[in-house]
Amino acid sequence: MPTRPLACAAALGLLLSSLPSSPIHAESDVVLPGPGLLGGIEAGTYDETGKRVGDAELGFRRLDNGHFLLRGLSGIQGSARSEVRAELEVYQQTEAHDEGGRSLGVTAIDHRKGVATCGVPEGSSDEPVSVELPDRDRVVNVPLNLLFQPLVLGEVDEVEFQVLLCRAGARLVNARAEVAGAADVNGERLVEIRYNLDFGPLLSRLAAPFLPQLSFWFDEARPGSWVAHRMPLFSKGPTVLVIRSGFSPSELGNGTH
Repeated sequence: MPTRPLACAAALGLLLSSLPSSPIHAESDVVLPGPGLLGGIEAGTYDETGKRVGDAELGFRRLDNGHFLLRGLSGIQGSARSEVRAELEVYQQTEAHDEGGRSLGVTAIDHRKGVATCGVPEGSSDEPVSVELPDRDRVVNVPLNLLFQPLVLGEVDEVEFQVLLCRAGARLVNARAEVAGAADVNGERLVEIRYNLDFGPLLSRLAAPFLPQLSFWFDEARPGSWVAHRMPLFSKGPTVLVIRSGFSPSELGNGTH
């Protein structure tokens, strides 16, 4: 996989990693393994039929203050796109643009200030909406590739966390991730991690048929090595696969369907 410095880095979920180094102690209650490799990797954005529809790029760099910055970009060429940014110890941010290129607003999670904010679309007369984070928050919208490493390593059976949703206001929703399976691909064993949002027993059951399948794939031999992820570019937006160069949608197995 070629590496190069980020010019305009990467995204959704998400997301370069390599072998974990020393842990990062966030201002939240989440402890993340740090990236073992800095720089960027090339990737592609694919639609649900497996057709490549755009480029993607993702990676880490170290800031002057010693923190790691994750940046990502993915999207459909000439249409919708999503950008993510996270200073791993303190801050997470996402910004999506619709099919016409209009910003849908900035979603921000500030762990130091203890507040999460849902921005508003470009040109809207509405005001941003904020929600306070719990004292021991486990809100992770962006660095999910790092959050899921204990699952890839087999250290835990599931990972519980929260995500910020910005539909009909701002709210925190519980989420749970677990290993969905593994497959041998060209001599490498890919582990699929799936995660689901928990809206409560009744709503989760009613909403399940309408929710996209949310997945990440990793190389089991190199536990930090992100291979792909599947998620919508934004709320009610198109669901896409973002895949590291050198892999194809067909190699990811049933999780791509």
